[in-house]
Amino acid sequence: MTTRAGLTILALALGLCGRVNAEETSPNVAAPAIPKTTRNLAEFGADGTGSKLNSEVFAKAINALSEKGGGELIVPPGIWLTGPIELRPNINLRLQRGALIQFSGDFALYPLVVADVKGEKEVRLRSPISGENLENIAITGEGIIDGGGAAWRPVKKAKLTEGEWKALIKSGGVVNGKGDLWWPSREAMEGERAVARLRKSGSLNLEDYKPYRQLLRPSLLRLVGCKKVLLEGVTFQNPPGWTMNPALCEDVSILRVAVHNSPAAQNSDALDLESCRRAVVRACTFDAGDDGICLKSGRDAAGRRIGAPTEDVWIQDCTVYHAHGGFTIGSEMSGGVRNVHVNNCTFIGTEVGLRFKSMRGRGGVVEKIEVSNIRMTDIAGDAINFDMYYGGKSSLEEAADAPETNVPAVTDETPQFRDIHLDQVICRGAQRAIVLEGLPEMPLRAITLKDVSITAREGAFVTDADGVRFENVQVRNRDGAALSQVRVKNSSLELLK
Repeated sequence: MTTRAGLTILALALGLCGRVNAEETSPNVAAPAIPKTTRNLAEFGADGTGSKLNSEVFAKAINALSEKGGGELIVPPGIWLTGPIELRPNINLRLQRGALIQFSGDFALYPLVVADVKGEKEVRLRSPISGENLENIAITGEGIIDGGGAAWRPVKKAKLTEGEWKALIKSGGVVNGKGDLWWPSREAMEGERAVARLRKSGSLNLEDYKPYRQLLRPSLLRLVGCKKVLLEGVTFQNPPGWTMNPALCEDVSILRVAVHNSPAAQNSDALDLESCRRAVVRACTFDAGDDGICLKSGRDAAGRRIGAPTEDVWIQDCTVYHAHGGFTIGSEMSGGVRNVHVNNCTFIGTEVGLRFKSMRGRGGVVEKIEVSNIRMTDIAGDAINFDMYYGGKSSLEEAADAPETNVPAVTDETPQFRDIHLDQVICRGAQRAIVLEGLPEMPLRAITLKDVSITAREGAFVTDADGVRFENVQVRNRDGAALSQVRVKNSSLELLK
């Protein structure tokens, strides 16, 4: 067995970037090997005043390092305004304290491309930071990366104060017919239906999409098919869409990363780890307008065809503030999720604490999930939630009141959640304590809650479940029954008084 000391020696022998601590990554997650060559962005004539674009300078500096076999590009203190940055192999983009990479909100700078993910093609915009099929890449340091996302995103009226809403309307843009959603432009608002029609038709003609490119909000950081990835110490904020999105990557380390997004920032998930193998997420702090830590693996038929699960993931010592879910699996999990360990995390003020979501049509299997030592306070919705009706196809009340008629047959489109264990979970303050909601044709199976203590307005509800075990579970609720159950079998759901 390899010892931790051995790992450290091995890391040094490989010439790892000096800011990679091998003892902070899982023994099974390989860290990137970055050559020791260093260059400073300022050497290439960059402008750090925030008044001039540095797109060509970043490209020139990265290419210069790449021609030498790679190395570390130092981004010194300053405001570095730029368009998209494409990473190269064996490169560490290191931001010194005081460095702010500010991506331009001019969406015309971000080219339309036909993304081809294992044969599944789709028109997208290039992300502010992107990389495809690279090995040994890192973004480290103590600086900030701002995605300029306010120029892209729609905003829901319900997420703003009256004064903020009035100021937003005054700034420009358009409001939808219902008066509850602001768009940065009419093209973006009208593009929602137009792009849906284009994608349904199978069009990959970039010219067709040009009028609606503002709608195609990219992730701030998107890495596809990369190996040995390190994100450490930096702060990401203000993304056009999702914040960090490694997809189909192997050996991903995300250490001490912060995400600061407005609660009003639409779809601004902090981390979407998608169809990745071997990943560690440690000591991160996230604040987002959508899910905090989210595991995905493709959507519907395309995700099932690619069949790449997210697997062998360690998540430890993280804190999530505002987010739709503190730790989430789904709803795009058609390729499956398995072998996940979540330990010693704190969720403060999230809408849901532990969130597992899917729907009919997704397919995929989520299994072998271990969650332990979780603390939660001020949860606006459910402390623990399993929702197989995500997207509004059914409601909790309908599932509870009467058995479903015309229950669908089990097919490869039926999602399955099984062998999931939650241990040592404390929540002080939630709307509902526990919701476990399976499907009549595919109950939740082998779900265990052990040493759980929750205070909430409402109690626990379980429907369509098989083999659920509550061991030393305490629910103190103010309203209604402590426990309700419908179509539950082979289970033990006793609650402590």
